Amino acid sequence: MSSGEKYTHGHHESVLRSHTWRTAENSAAYLLPHLAPDMTLLDVGAGPGTITVDFARILSAGRVVGIDSSAQIVAAATELASAQELANAVFQTADLYSLPFPDDTFDVVHAHQVLQHVADPVAALVEMRRVAKPGGLIAVRDVDYRGTIWAPENPGLDHWMTVYQLVHRGNGGEPDAGRHLKGWALEAGLTDFESSASIWCYSSDAERTWWGESWAARALESAFYADAIEKGAATDLELRAISDAWLAWRDALDGFFAMPHGELLARA
Repeated sequence: MSSGEKYTHGHHESVLRSHTWRTAENSAAYLLPHLAPDMTLLDVGAGPGTITVDFARILSAGRVVGIDSSAQIVAAATELASAQELANAVFQTADLYSLPFPDDTFDVVHAHQVLQHVADPVAALVEMRRVAKPGGLIAVRDVDYRGTIWAPENPGLDHWMTVYQLVHRGNGGEPDAGRHLKGWALEAGLTDFESSASIWCYSSDAERTWWGESWAARALESAFYADAIEKGAATDLELRAISDAWLAWRDALDGFFAMPHGELLARA
């Protein structure tokens, strides 16, 4: 990451609980029809590696490299690949703005929930294009927080959204990245691409319990809490009220939460 940008979520257990839920099927469905077993793929911002190892299984005759800025997370992802005996998946620390690979290296360069956290997403896309082979794929997917919808009405979650926007932007990112992917691609010089969108939806009792309890903890225990206090976005009492609001949403039988994502699939 460049100076002035900071990863908003951090790596608290409550955050990883969310990230390890992600799979290629629920987070990269728009890309899957374009993959072939012998491809090489770079997964940028791979996090705990759950999506990456799915790619490794699909690209069984190819090679998958996952990168992340956190050595701790890279170690965890490496353990996951080892436990699943996926010899074609490797992980390493790297800087998205200066990828340690030659030009024209990968058939696919993928980034999930990454561009929202960087201060210069256009530069990131240019660098991703550099390491993609001519005609190769650049695939990015990012949430659009401002497009999120929920029921029932919950003033605490309204306040959560206000605080989240302040914290995320204060860390140099763009929380509504999903709607900007097409514009960023054009700025990066990409012209051959398709835009799409998809939604994560949490509604069942199990989904509400998992998502509501995750954010109830994140509001008080993750990097989000300290950042909100430091940036003056919320007080301790306000963050406790936000945590309680998430638990109230969890317990609402009509609870519904949907997060829209923008997707972009480009040819290098």
